Amino acid sequence: RAEGGDGENVFRCPARHGYAVEVSPFIANRLACSASQYYGIVGCGSLLVLDVTETDIHLLRRWEWGDGLFDVSWSETNEHVLVAGGGDGSLQLWDTTNQNAPLRVVKEHTQEVYSVDWSQTRGENLIVSGSWDQTIKVWDAALGQSLTTLRGHEGVVYSTIWSPHIPGCFASVSGDGTLRVWDVKRAACRLAVPAHQAEILTCDWCKYDQNIIATGSVDCSVYIWDLRNVRHPVNQLLGHTYAIRRLKFCPFSRSLVASCSYDFTVRFWDYSRDPPLLDTVEHHSEFVCGLDFNLHIPNQVVDCSWDETVKIYTPPCLSAATP
Repeated sequence: RAEGGDGENVFRCPARHGYAVEVSPFIANRLACSASQYYGIVGCGSLLVLDVTETDIHLLRRWEWGDGLFDVSWSETNEHVLVAGGGDGSLQLWDTTNQNAPLRVVKEHTQEVYSVDWSQTRGENLIVSGSWDQTIKVWDAALGQSLTTLRGHEGVVYSTIWSPHIPGCFASVSGDGTLRVWDVKRAACRLAVPAHQAEILTCDWCKYDQNIIATGSVDCSVYIWDLRNVRHPVNQLLGHTYAIRRLKFCPFSRSLVASCSYDFTVRFWDYSRDPPLLDTVEHHSEFVCGLDFNLHIPNQVVDCSWDETVKIYTPPCLSAATP
């Protein structure tokens, strides 16, 4: 069901608590949301594919899964295909043209899969997954047997994100407080950064600079890192009052980053400014877990929350900006 004001489009999904949302890389008005029953603690999950119109949000597909779904990522090569990560340790490959069942299910992780990401660089087509079993796995696009299993984190792996610049390279963050950068070809960790003195739930790469990564932690801070010198962060973005659940760099602005938190807010920052905080959006009544920028529509943001809603909007700090 869609509702909302102030240029905000809202989709409500009763009894489903949103964990992740991602806009299609191919279709400007299409997005996917992974959600769970009972806050993901018990119960099943749903994967929703939504099409946004001027006046409404239309449910294109809804699939049910026997366990919570914690993350989702679109294929970068096929507009119909997406991958989700489940609480049962599985990854599922779904196809919007196939109504009934996933194309493929693999279950190698022994605990919850909390992160899935599809590689963006040309010349490779890989999926990376991070799990509560402390391992990271890399898969081919057909989701056959995993190509490699990477170990090194000493806590839950919360986030695994491909570099948008460097083939075969991704970053991960963990409950062990470290940020790690991995080389898939060598199946090795290239860099381990003790980034926070608390669990790190999220990370993202700058779209304009291959050396810049942001990390978001249970300590309520966002740190911006330059991988060429990791002794100190480039900037510390302070303002959230609870754990930061997800971070996204803006695809249209080098130094703009968005963060969503268990404090029910989404914040927008320009880490090159002092002070860096541009805007605080408070339009949810529960934890905000999912966040994405629309690659096709400058300044449009999508988020999802445990309050059973997905919201599409342009934050005030960006509504004045011209693309």
